[in-house]
Amino acid sequence: MKHLSSLLFVLFGILCMLLTACGDSTNFTVKGVISGGDKQMLYLENVGISNVTLLDSIKLTNTGKFKFKSPKPDYPDFYRLRLNNQLINFSIDSTEVVSFVADAGTFATSYSVEGSENAKAIKSITLAQLDANVEINKLRKEYEAELIEDSVYKDKVIETAKAYKEVARKYIYGAPMSTAAYFALFQQVDGLLFFDLYDKDDSKAYSAVATSYDHYYPNSARTKHLYNLALQSIKVIRSQRQIDFDDIETKEVNFIDIELPNLKGEKVKLATVATGSSVIVNFTAYQTEWSPSLNMLLGELYEKYSNKGLKIYQISLDTDEHLWMNVSSKLPWTCVRDPQNVYSQAAAIYNVKQLPALFLLDKKGNLVKRIEDIKTLEADLKAVL
Repeated sequence: MKHLSSLLFVLFGILCMLLTACGDSTNFTVKGVISGGDKQMLYLENVGISNVTLLDSIKLTNTGKFKFKSPKPDYPDFYRLRLNNQLINFSIDSTEVVSFVADAGTFATSYSVEGSENAKAIKSITLAQLDANVEINKLRKEYEAELIEDSVYKDKVIETAKAYKEVARKYIYGAPMSTAAYFALFQQVDGLLFFDLYDKDDSKAYSAVATSYDHYYPNSARTKHLYNLALQSIKVIRSQRQIDFDDIETKEVNFIDIELPNLKGEKVKLATVATGSSVIVNFTAYQTEWSPSLNMLLGELYEKYSNKGLKIYQISLDTDEHLWMNVSSKLPWTCVRDPQNVYSQAAAIYNVKQLPALFLLDKKGNLVKRIEDIKTLEADLKAVL
């Protein structure tokens, strides 16, 4: 009878283990130890294409141990741990267990990670991006203090960006289907992408990752977004000069979509505004001195041409949300705001280097022109209408 009881106990233990394993088959796990973070809040967040979603949080104790479980994504996706204003970015493919060891003081830079090769690669990419940001900020201060000349400043900034790209290209061309390659492609400096969508060489990097994602994850939202970016990039470059992209599959390209909240907090897609209409896409900031005169000009054009199908999709990068709400409530067109402000991913994707920035979409949703001179806006608009 004793032997039977022991056998039943062992079988019960195995059954419990199997049930636990089955329970984890739908979740991924992020765990680890953060020293020096007693009583601080640690957050687990999902980093989407245009938004960040809080998944879970925990108050750290003096042991520093933490553990999060969350449903696995349908396709490889990006996540981050946030401690105060410090971030650790990583990716999740399925139900892996990823472990981090970090110190609260150097949380974002000196951590170690196990359980994910992509997470290790993302750390290397992040450090290269941070190095570039530090160097470019240093150069800017020297330039503003008139310690270096224009040409020297420009050359050194380009050289610094190239150093980051050399690191990034190892992941982009080494494993273009990986989340590390995708992550490397979209790193920024001062809110601008290192890889310029409209540069011939950089366009090849977008194409490499887009083609791989299209092969491995054809139904992923990131794939569709990335593929549209790559093909839009090729289209603009082809309009500038003849380039041989015959080895790249061609599809119908619409536009680089944006989805941001309006006054009511409802997310409005550029796609819904652009359907069958000519659109002025305007990145702006209402808190600037030039904003009132720009809005007056847009108002005149809107009154004049709205009956001919003109629509305006205006993206505010204002830090003052209350000001944005007051101004936009009086405007007759679609007004949205990017809470990322100057770090806006949408602005970076459109390669916005300064405000205001204006683009024209035709009725088929094709990006036909970037307005370089505000004085030509009406003439350019007439051509599109």
